[in-house]
Amino acid sequence: MGKCHPFSSLKSLSGRIGSMLCNRGSTNMYKNLDSKLERKMIEMKQSSTGQSNFKSIDSIILRFPQFRDGFRNLRGVFEQYDEDSNGTIDREEMNKCLEKLRVRMTKEEVEDLFRSCDIDGSEGIQFKEFIVLLCLIYLLLKPSSSPDNTLKADSQQLEATFDPIVETFLFLDNNGDGKLNKKDMMKALNETSPWERSPARITRTRFEEMDWDKNGKVSFREFLFAFINWVGIENDDDGKEIPDSGS
Repeated sequence: MGKCHPFSSLKSLSGRIGSMLCNRGSTNMYKNLDSKLERKMIEMKQSSTGQSNFKSIDSIILRFPQFRDGFRNLRGVFEQYDEDSNGTIDREEMNKCLEKLRVRMTKEEVEDLFRSCDIDGSEGIQFKEFIVLLCLIYLLLKPSSSPDNTLKADSQQLEATFDPIVETFLFLDNNGDGKLNKKDMMKALNETSPWERSPARITRTRFEEMDWDKNGKVSFREFLFAFINWVGIENDDDGKEIPDSGS
């Protein structure tokens, strides 16, 4: 596959985001949401058959075109809720979005979700952040314990876009504890398919690039932001990845 690795741009990206997270006191801010996502990942890992479409880094990379198409297909959804067409979704627009999707959340849950996805602190959700937002809503409501709180959207489109991403995370979460650690990830990539072993140095570097707060663990939310930048979105009008806090 050549010498160019898709993660190459994530090293500086992770440093910028890690700095932003620390400056915004992220540990407490995201703890509640990340705990919910962790429990959801554990639940999904336990209910899975143990079979995965992914066996190595290469098998994930081969799915990039499909991932990218799925992301691009969400552009129309984003534009629908970006009512003033300024390229971001503010709190008012997000509340209208949740209302149209018939998602029932408390004000505190909505605020937690907004701040968790507004990773650059711009007080607006940009397109790539919106992908994360929509995925987290989809994931937290699947399956819903309340029949009245089911995401009302194109479920087939969301499933086709987000289920393979969740499957990627579950594949890397070798011990099924709902988060990634370095040992876990190396084991998943090197033992599942020995004939497609990923070099330890590369696997270690990839993990460090996703571990923004350098606590040795990668939550699903951290993974999702990194994964979107890893895959990339062709012809993205944003023209940038996650903005630099100094820009």
